[in-house]
Amino acid sequence: MLAKHRHFLRFTTRDLTDEQARMRPTVSELCLGGLIKHVASVERGWVEFIGQGPAAMPDFSELTEADFAERANEFSLLPDETLEGVLAAYADVAAQTDELVATLPDLSAAQPLPKAPWFEENASWSARRVFMHIIAETAQHAGHADIIREALDGAKSMG
Repeated sequence: MLAKHRHFLRFTTRDLTDEQARMRPTVSELCLGGLIKHVASVERGWVEFIGQGPAAMPDFSELTEADFAERANEFSLLPDETLEGVLAAYADVAAQTDELVATLPDLSAAQPLPKAPWFEENASWSARRVFMHIIAETAQHAGHADIIREALDGAKSMG
């Protein structure tokens, strides 16, 4: 399932230039290059969480305005970045995740969630739950990417 949604997300960028991958053709701040970067970052972070627990994630209560500005860059294809580069980085993250899925001895092993306003207090997520979250995140953003691509040039990735 994750491979399917990754494919659709990557497919939205077919035949685009870096400039097109930076464009924001809707009222949203999202662009295709930024979506690829964001999904790769989220997947990487959650995979690290499986092994390291909440220490793999920032303490959200201590993030500064500068930290939030840096996180916002995750949704942009910056001038020194290329679509090819972010796609390659995403492929590397995907390979690491796939290796973990294939080798993790217990998908029920759980880690406590970090403190954040959007997580239930004192909750834990199993590796299985984390992988489901990665699938949902990827599918949601593949849908966003499809809308952005259609607004760019009329091309559709799904349907």
